[in-house]
Formats: sequence, C-alpha cells, structure tokens
Amino acid sequence: MDSVSSSSFISTFSPASSLLLRRPSSSRRLLRINSAVVEERSPISNPSQTNDLPPSKPKKLYTRPNHTAVSSPAKHRPETTLATALFATFEEVINTFIDPPSRPSVDPKHVLSDNFAPVLDELPPTECEIIHGSLPPSLNGAYIRNGPNPQFLPRGPYHLFDGDGMLHAIRIRDGKATLCSRYVKTYKYNVEKQTGTPVIPNVFSGFNGVPASMARGALTAFRVLAGQFNPINGIGLANTSLAFFCNRLFALGESDLPYAVRLTESGDIVTIGRHDFDGKLAMSMTAHPKIDPETGETFAFRYGPVPPFLTFFRFDSTGKKQKDVPVFSMTSPSFLHDFAITKRHAIFSEIQIKMRMDSMLEGGSPVGADNGKTPRLGVIPRYAEDESEMKWFEVPGFNIIHAINAWDEDDGNAIVLIAPNIMSIEHTLERMELVHALVEKVKIDLVTGIVTRHPISARNLDFAVINPAFVGRQSRYVYAAIGDPMPKISGVVKLDVTKGDRDDCTVARRMYGPGCYGGEPFFVARDPGNPEAEEDDGYVVTYVHDEVAGESKFLVMDAKSPELEIVAAVRLPRRVPYGFHGLFVKESDLNKL
Repeated sequence: MDSVSSSSFISTFSPASSLLLRRPSSSRRLLRINSAVVEERSPISNPSQTNDLPPSKPKKLYTRPNHTAVSSPAKHRPETTLATALFATFEEVINTFIDPPSRPSVDPKHVLSDNFAPVLDELPPTECEIIHGSLPPSLNGAYIRNGPNPQFLPRGPYHLFDGDGMLHAIRIRDGKATLCSRYVKTYKYNVEKQTGTPVIPNVFSGFNGVPASMARGALTAFRVLAGQFNPINGIGLANTSLAFFCNRLFALGESDLPYAVRLTESGDIVTIGRHDFDGKLAMSMTAHPKIDPETGETFAFRYGPVPPFLTFFRFDSTGKKQKDVPVFSMTSPSFLHDFAITKRHAIFSEIQIKMRMDSMLEGGSPVGADNGKTPRLGVIPRYAEDESEMKWFEVPGFNIIHAINAWDEDDGNAIVLIAPNIMSIEHTLERMELVHALVEKVKIDLVTGIVTRHPISARNLDFAVINPAFVGRQSRYVYAAIGDPMPKISGVVKLDVTKGDRDDCTVARRMYGPGCYGGEPFFVARDPGNPEAEEDDGYVVTYVHDEVAGESKFLVMDAKSPELEIVAAVRLPRRVPYGFHGLFVKESDLNKL
C-alpha cells in the first residue's frame, strides 16, 4: 500500500498549467432551486484567448443563502391552457401542503447542491482545449456519459435518480476534442417541453405516504384523461447508462424501453427514438445489459412490482430478441439493478431493497430496505428455455447494486463473482453518504451449494469496470471509483483480484486533489483488435470537476502505471454535472450508426 502513489490531480501539471485549472470564468448566470443558488457559466467560445488571464481569487460555483424564491433564465414557454394551469395549481398544493420535500434525500436544496445541480440548457458541439499531454490515437471515437439533469427546476420532492437523462459526449478525432451535451428526447421530455411544466410524476420521490400517493395518483389520472400524456408511450427518463449492441447505441433507464441515439460527424447527439426490437420488447429493460465480446450476444432482464418479478432474455448477434424466461421463483419485488454473466450462466441478486407498502403507509417511499429478508443469489443457464434450472443460494449480508464481472471455474461447477457489497443497505436510497461499498470476491459451488466470500479492498468503492473484452470470463484487473463519501468520487483505484484472499488487492491509485471529484471510470484498450494484448494495456478515462474553480475536465490515465499517470487532460467548455454510467464508442462503431 505504501508504494501506491496518492499524487493529487493538480500536482500532475506544471505551475503554469495549474493556473489554467483554477481560472475563473468571465460570464455567469444565477438561478435558485428553492434556497440553493446555482451559478452557471457560459461556454468558452475560444479557450486559447483566456490562457494569459492573470490568476485571481477563485469563487465558489454554488452558494446557499437563505432565499426562498425560485428564478431561472427567461425561456420561451408554450401558451398555458386552462387544464395546464389547474393541474399546476393542484400540484403546487400537493408540494406545499400534502407532501413537501421534508427529507434530505428528496429535498432539492440538498440533492441538487454543488455539481449535482443541472446545467440550464444543452450545449452544441464545442471545441475543447487540451491542457496537458495529448490524446492517444486509440481514443478516436467518443466517450459518452449519462446522468440526470432535470428539464425543470423541481418545486417539490426530488430524488437524485429522478432527473431527465442528459448525455455528455466528448468526440475525439486526430488528437482534437469537442464536447456536446444533449437531453435524451424521451416521450416524457417531449411532452413536458411542449406543455412547459412537469407532467409525469417522479418515480423515486413522488409517492411518499398514502396521502401523497393518492393525490399524485389522482392528478396523474386527470392528466391522462385530459390528453396531456399517454403512459403507453413510456414514462422513462433514459438517464442511467449507455450500451452499444446490434450496431445501435442506446441510452438506457430501467423504467422504460431503450432509446436509440447517434452521434453525427460533428459530434452532435441525436435521439432517434424509443426502440422495441420489432415489437418483441414490450416493456422495460435493465440499464446494465451484458454483451459477450466473443459471440456478440446481449443478455438482459427486466424486473417489476408484480409477478414475475424477474424476466430474463437475450438478443442474438444480429439483434433479434429471443423469448422471455420469466422467473417466478423470485418471491418478492426486489430492486434488481444489475447482474452478471459467465460463458454458461447468468447471476442475479435478490437483495434487501424491495417494494414496501408498509413503508409507504408510514409516510415513506414505496421502495425501501427489509432487514428481515435474507439476500440470495440466483444462477440460471444463460441459454435456459425456462426457469426449471434456476438455483438460489442464500448469502446473508450480501447486497449488491452493481456487479463487476463473473466467470466459470472447476469445469463449470463453480462461479466466481466480483461485486461491491453495500454494507449499510438501509441507507442506499435515503442517506447515500452513509453507504460503504466493500468489493468482494464470491465463489459459488454449484454442486455443494456452499458460498464463500472475502473482501478484496477495505475502501469505499463502487462504479467499477473492467476491460470490456473480458466480460464473462476470468479477468484480473478492476478499476473502481473511490467514494468520499458516495455519491461524490474523489479518485480511482486499480485492483488485482488474483492476489491472496487476505490481501488488499489495490495496485494503483489516483486521487483527483482537493475540491476535485470525478465519475465512473471507463477502460479503453490501447489496441482492442489485438488478442495478444495485456489485459491492462490501455487507458482509464473519466470526467472530473473542480468545485473551487468551477471547471470540468476530461482525464485520460495510463492504466498500466502504478500511479495511473495522467497522459492527457482536456478542459471542457462548461461544467459537466456528476452523473451515472458512461461508455466509450470507437470510431468504427460510430460509423455504423
């Protein structure tokens, strides 16, 4: 551990370059989210013109004075109809008297503080400035990160998971980069943009207790009857992740169908539309499908509040969806966000977070922790025709939101799973800053039913990735985000999971420095077409935001370096809010869209 460097992000650069990282912007706009003031900076049209600006005292990007007014930049609003005005008044009554945002987890002042605050508008493709090193040729393509960015500033309860999906894409070609930020034009986004006000209720924060649920349920029904929206067209946000399969790029959120998107030659982001795979995908799909890099198949699932609580399915290499495999042996509606595959199996987790009507009756969220439930892992052959071969294994205290990787061992008689275990599962949705995720290595003996597990790092780690070429087969390295605490990410570590069972597997670390926080890392192979390349021969990329200077950067780190050395840093023309999951799409795949 002592040999692992903890060099800060700032120390990587020369003194002259570091001044650029803290350079204050010349143009600002303010808006208020209840009592939280957000300072928005205008894009830099020509970054090179600002290099000679003298350093000045940095200013906080966000402050929180005691204001109650809500203001925002003037925007064109559609003409308000009588129905729209009546519904908006009713919603204001609900937000003020029936269900005000009383808990920190749904209070916009808390949830949208710092760099979690939304950007005010979209950003067309804008040139970026490389402030350190150079962008390697293997990064020709685009890194795209998804995340919540509410179209309208919330006036009532709002959870971090409730924002409209916005994609932030850095397009790289021949050592140059442009940034584009666009909303995913979901049905929900388009309806609310046309109406000029929120219409579809928030899933995670809109149903707190019976009175609030009844009031918002009635309001939603009236809006449907008035023709404001049709739930058959989907209510999803597409704000969680991205996936490239079947020669299509999808923005994903597990409450709806995938939304197909594409990048233009200039780096702009275009939403193509909701995709149902020739009518064979009628309901929602996980935001974490697994693509087998050798067969080209894609494996996925959906879950819901009514039986079957879990349905497993796959797409063949041509993109044709195969038959559903409903899993009725999952006996309760668990929160099933992610899963893992091997060459022979799919592994699902039934955790202690579930739909809880008793919690809603007490005034809480309908999704919460059931501490009396024993978590289970379910294993099913990945080409199963039905659930008859599904096996469940009780694993007390093992609650996973994300899975990192899995593979078969012992001639297919055992499975190894790598995943972060949420130690305080009851805080996952309400107090994320209290959550500690411990990455564990779990071995399931499919013959004896014995499950063994041990931690591979004591740090608070999540949002972990591997080299995508090793999905479903034995991998050695993991790149994980360091919670400080979650959902803020202060650095990235590299783990070697082949080290001894009682050893800390950390082999490299990069901390971003004081006041700097990043997002999920992503691994990009240096030579993805070379089957002889070493597993860690490539780069780790991510967005990082400096909360003091109010600037965001795109970092490229050498994955083989013991310090995860920064080989390139790109100053972005405006800040990129913290978000969820990202994806790198190489140039040849972009050309297929």
